[in-house]
Order: sequence, then C-alpha cells, then structure tokens
Amino acid sequence: MHRVTSAVLLLAAGALALTGCSSAAAAPPGAPEAAGITARGTGVATATPDTATVVLGVETRDANAAGALAANSERASAVLGVLEGAGVARADIRTSRLAIQPSRAPESDRITGYEVTNQVTATLHDVAGAGALIDAAAAAAGDAVRVQDISFSVADETAAKTAARADAVRQAIAQAEQLAQAAGVDLGPIRSIVELPGSQPVPYRAEAADARQAVPVEPGTQELSVAVEVVHGIS
Repeated sequence: MHRVTSAVLLLAAGALALTGCSSAAAAPPGAPEAAGITARGTGVATATPDTATVVLGVETRDANAAGALAANSERASAVLGVLEGAGVARADIRTSRLAIQPSRAPESDRITGYEVTNQVTATLHDVAGAGALIDAAAAAAGDAVRVQDISFSVADETAAKTAARADAVRQAIAQAEQLAQAAGVDLGPIRSIVELPGSQPVPYRAEAADARQAVPVEPGTQELSVAVEVVHGIS
C-alpha cells in the first residue's frame, strides 16, 4: 500500500512539473507578435478581349401609344432577327429596357404623342464580326436604331490573372528584400501571402457614338491587375 501511494505521488509531481514547463513556454496572452516585414506588390497582365457586349435600342414615336408600340415591335423584331441570324444564341440576348412615355409640347405641357424605347443587350463571342452585326442591325431598324453602348471583356481571365498574380508576388518579395537590406537585417521565411480585394479588371468601354462611326470596332487590349501582401519574418 505504501509503495502504491508513493508511485501515485511521483506521477502527480511529474504531471505538475510538465504543466509548469508548458505554461512557461507558451506566449502570454496579449504578447506582441514577432517582428516581421510586410510588403505589397501589384502585378499587371494584358489580354485581348474576346467578348463584346452591345446594347442596341429602338425608338419609335406616334400620335398614340398603340401605334408607337406596334412600330417599335416591328423594328425590334427585325433587330432580334439579325442577331439570331448571325448565330447569337438566345441565351446571349435579353431585353434590358422597355419604356412607353408621352411626348409633351414644351409651351403647354399638352401630350402630343407617345415614344417607345426598347433596348436589347447582346453578348457577342465573335468580336471580329461585331461591327458588321451592328451595321446589319442598323439597316434592319433604320433610323429608329440606337447604339447605346458597347464594351469588351475577356471570357476566361485565368491565364492573365495567373501571370499578374505571379508578377505581384515577385514585386512584393523584391520590395521586402530591399526593406531588409535598408534596415540591416536578414530576411526570414515567408509567413503569409494574401491576395488583396478590389483587383478586378475594368472592361474596355467604347463610346456609343464612336461605335457607330467607326465600324468595324476594335477591342484593343484589357489590363488585369492583382495585388498581394506578403509577410516575411526577420532572421
């Protein structure tokens, strides 16, 4: 019995000793983080747009709303027929605006007629043929057609984003090396790499008037940027 009690006491003492060592090794709450170097980099890559988004409008006027709507429906259907005839899928065509509003005489505010506006937004995957398609739509709708907007984008940004991301990390590491050298310290291993939000590409947007005057349209190139933050330790 005496031997059992002694063994139990020895085990308890050992556990207390281990607990004391563990508590001593752990960082106390609220302790400052180890010194480090934080650097940021922004990588940029260019890509050629392969998608065009065109907003075509049809405007018609008549003495009564029914007449204006009927004329508009005829012209708008002609525009839709051109788009579908050029191979644009129905899923890439949508009505983005339909409005009927009265026209008023400026001196008396009396209603003199009605105006109907119908806007169609089409996503074109054949950028090279965008200009010819706009011409065909204008011919189908006549003077009622309006090219409201045209913008270009990249359908698959993976390759460009990958290149921009790698460039951003290289820039951040180079900046951290410069900071360490200037401070007279040795750069330690990387602790973390975080991609910063807000580095989204901005679609290239052409002016609607220019799009009508300069057919065929030119998509140019698009810049995609990625910003990262890299944290190094100090050796």
